[in-house]
Amino acid sequence: MPNLPPHARAVIIGGGVIGCSLAYHLAQKGWRDVVLLERKQLTSGTTWHAAGLIGQLRASQNMTRLAAYSAELYQALEQETGLQTGFRRTGSISTALTADRHEELLRQASMARAFGVEAEPISTSDIKARYPHLNTSDMLGGVYLASDGQGDPSNIALAMAKGARQKGVKIFEQTEVTGVTRNGRRVEAVHWQRGEESGSITCDHVVNCAGMWGHQLGRMLGSNVPLQACEHFYIVTETIPDLGQLPVLRVTDECAYYKEDAGKLLIGAFEPNAKPWGMGGIPKDFEFDQLPEDFDHFEPILEKAVNRMPVLAQTGIHTFFNGPESFTPDDAYHLGQAPEMDNVWVAAGFNSIGIQSAGGAGMALAEWMDSGEKPFDLGDVDIARMHPFQGNRHYLVERAKESLGLLYADHYPFRQKATARGVRRSVLHDRLADEGAVFGELAGWERANWFANPGQTAEYRYSWKRQNWFENAAQEHRAIRENVGLYDMSSFGKLRVEGPEACAFLNRICGAEMDVANGRIVYTQFLNAGGGIEADVTVTRLSETAYLVVTPALTRLADETWMRRHLGDARAVITDMTAAETVIAVMGPNARDLMQRVSPNDFSNANNPFGTAQQVEIGMALARVHRVSYVGELGWEVYVSTDMALHVFDALNTARVEMGGRLCGLHMMDSCRMEKGFRHFGHDITCEDHVLEAGLGFAVKTDKADFIGRDAVLRKREAGLSKRLVQFKLRDPAPLLYHAEPILRDGQVVGYITSGSYGHHLGAAMGMGYVPCEGETAAELLASTYEIEIAGERFAVEASLKPFYDPKSERVRQ
Repeated sequence: MPNLPPHARAVIIGGGVIGCSLAYHLAQKGWRDVVLLERKQLTSGTTWHAAGLIGQLRASQNMTRLAAYSAELYQALEQETGLQTGFRRTGSISTALTADRHEELLRQASMARAFGVEAEPISTSDIKARYPHLNTSDMLGGVYLASDGQGDPSNIALAMAKGARQKGVKIFEQTEVTGVTRNGRRVEAVHWQRGEESGSITCDHVVNCAGMWGHQLGRMLGSNVPLQACEHFYIVTETIPDLGQLPVLRVTDECAYYKEDAGKLLIGAFEPNAKPWGMGGIPKDFEFDQLPEDFDHFEPILEKAVNRMPVLAQTGIHTFFNGPESFTPDDAYHLGQAPEMDNVWVAAGFNSIGIQSAGGAGMALAEWMDSGEKPFDLGDVDIARMHPFQGNRHYLVERAKESLGLLYADHYPFRQKATARGVRRSVLHDRLADEGAVFGELAGWERANWFANPGQTAEYRYSWKRQNWFENAAQEHRAIRENVGLYDMSSFGKLRVEGPEACAFLNRICGAEMDVANGRIVYTQFLNAGGGIEADVTVTRLSETAYLVVTPALTRLADETWMRRHLGDARAVITDMTAAETVIAVMGPNARDLMQRVSPNDFSNANNPFGTAQQVEIGMALARVHRVSYVGELGWEVYVSTDMALHVFDALNTARVEMGGRLCGLHMMDSCRMEKGFRHFGHDITCEDHVLEAGLGFAVKTDKADFIGRDAVLRKREAGLSKRLVQFKLRDPAPLLYHAEPILRDGQVVGYITSGSYGHHLGAAMGMGYVPCEGETAAELLASTYEIEIAGERFAVEASLKPFYDPKSERVRQ
């Protein structure tokens, strides 16, 4: 039995498909002193019983890119390693039994075009021709993806393990990790036991690839990895005569998928009420194990399957299988550097898509570890999106009951999670609920998204068309544009940076000039070395030595992590103040009138111009008001300590009622910012979008001392732009834009909508998206004819590089 080395550049913990993939890809990058430790045998956790479906199309371009890479890799591994992966491109069919599902599939087919994936909308008769045994009597249609396939999960993992070994990676099975030595934000050594033998490996990096053990291992490594195991059921039939090779079939309206393999059918389910498992911990001896059968739980799925495939009524069941899979709170896997640690990495929680994801995820993480920079935007899966409370075991169990089933539920726009709610609430929550607020959830925050009218049911009714709150949001939008509205922004992150070197530190990580007058508010970005946007924030100078950085709610932890990793030995302290202050936005052309009704202070342009903050009295309380706007109107964001927040809200709300204004939700904020052309981080701007190509060059000051990304900005100014973020407005007022609809320029797909919303003031759906423009002037770019494809239908649009609403930004300064 080979000896374990005393040191490794990287220790990978977990020998499932993702651990093997990372080992393989680190070896491909030239990392030779890599060690993989597996507690039992390779694949013995959840990889071995995976269904092996390998789809291409995911919800974003980069996730699709990673899935496509996986398929290409698995096809090539056999020649490289001599091990068969069982990969074959069978194609896949997704079917619709309802009009809503059919629209979803057609929208996905359009999205596939934008992402470079071949997707063919097909009729019911086409489905029948490709899948002869299927009962299609109640189907409305479907989509066929020719490049989808299936493979042998264990052999895929073992082939990557062999490829890794061939390049020097050392893999040790039957070797349990028993603990680590931590020093501050680093793991210095991993302790192991193999039978009666034990020891330690010092390491530069350690990677949590422990699958359903990932949460437990994360705690050991000083990191938060929110995931929960759930029971996942499938059956394998006896041989079906003359079945033939068939594409993978998904009947998501019945929660089921079908996979043909060697003349048998594997039928699995993602049912809406899942069964969490292992709440007391995964058994220590778990290895190639199954969970107890629960036929009653699976029976409703099987009954529908027999109706869908009548041949099943005469076919025996060869295997009834129940095995665990790990699920995350948002159904996206975890990848990247743990926010709490400097040399701990994570690749875990694959939500039953581990086989199709592992190749690409291993490649991306290896690139990240090797270069120290994300290879492209991985915000969908970056572990830094997870907030500390999401590691709570009770929370994870409650959310997991829903997460599994959401994989096959209708993916309606604005769909809210139903489980594990109410964890984080603004102090205004109950006041807003009493006024008819309908809440959505983001990063655990309950946020008022819209307000129901008297007599209206205060809940979402989902659709791909105009949902039941469409007119409510329109009324709120009109109040902001024509009168005044109030809305709660307390969930936005608030990070206080204080110390004698706070200014110098912020000037190093921000593109804009931070050495400004006290009370000045600066809009800026954190840039990476390539000029991409890591964060989109406002920074307010509170005093000579103190600043407040305001971030999006979802990215607060990621933004704080970026700041801490670049703090170095600067004499400054970063403190999360998010829960300490409530923020009430007062926006609209009559906002100044409202503020003057509740405060004796001076809100004039002379005393409190746009982009400045001041301390004020409101009612009998004290507050700080920031004159900024994300909706493109005159207004103030009122920051007040939580102990006085209700008093201040009541004063503002009483004045709002007297003026005929409205309480507003965050759907309104999104539609107003879209009309004004304000970017949304994570959609319109990401770490791979250059700040100049995003149209944000005005927020970058290259004449100041060196800052991260400065050289990349200067290079881009010299070389010219290769793409531009363009704003679009449909000419037809009826269709709706959401995300990822293809952009056509003179009939050719050139990009996709990064974010969409309805412009209630302008009377049509609007969106943004990047359009290639190398060597072109702005006039040449706009001279083309543009269309947007929605569910297979093309719609004419107007294109603009300036905001459609108030392009000179006069209204915020009135």
